[in-house]
This record gives sequence, structure tokens and C-alpha cells, in this order.
Amino acid sequence: MVKTTDAELSQAKQRWENERAGRPIPTSVRFDESSERVIVEFTNGASFIFPARSLEGMEEATTQQLGEVELLGETGLHWESLDADYSITGLMNGIFGTRAFMDIQRRGGQSRSPAKIAASRANGAKGGRPKKVG
Repeated sequence: MVKTTDAELSQAKQRWENERAGRPIPTSVRFDESSERVIVEFTNGASFIFPARSLEGMEEATTQQLGEVELLGETGLHWESLDADYSITGLMNGIFGTRAFMDIQRRGGQSRSPAKIAASRANGAKGGRPKKVG
């Protein structure tokens, strides 16, 4: 069994406080109903904003449910009625759901639906995209 001395514990606590003081800590989170975005505020004055419905499991949530967001410690966001938790770091890295969900989202813009094909042809008939200069 490894024993930790009071001095070692005190040093570890001091290292943790020093590390914590050097990074922004989330202080509040709120849902902006008019834009349907979640806003996370940090101790350094920065904010992180993202569309709430872009999260897996939030597509069909009511406005009231989206507004129930709360901080989960210093690292996450929690929606009780939706039984959903997301890490703030993950969200800031663009992870809005499971790998399968993210793959579907990515491929959505690459789809070739009949409507998308027709719009592309109509745009081409107008001369297509302007050529890049330079």
C-alpha cells in the first residue's frame, strides 16, 4: 500500500490550484431562445456558442427542454429531462455526438438527392460558380 504524506498532499493540492488558475473555467451556461444557441461563459471573459439542435438527441427537443441546460462541474453540460451530458472540451472540438452521428452529419452535405441534383443543374445553366481569381 502506498502512503501519502501530508506534505505530498499539500504539494499536490498546490499544483492543482496553480494549473486551475492558468486555464479558463466555465462560470455559467444559458440557452438563448431567439437564436436557439447554447452560450457558455468562462472566467477569462471568453464565450463558446453553439447551435443546440446540432447535438445528437436534441433535434426534436422542445425549447423548454433545451433551456434546462446546466453546468456539470467545471467540465460538462447537462440536460436532466433529456438525460444528456456533453463535455465542454468535446463540444469545443466539434464533437456533437457519437462517431456514427457525426459521420451521418458529415455525409449529409455530400448527399446527391434529386433536389440537390436539380439545383446543381439549374445553377450550371446560369453559368455555374464564378471562377476563382488569383
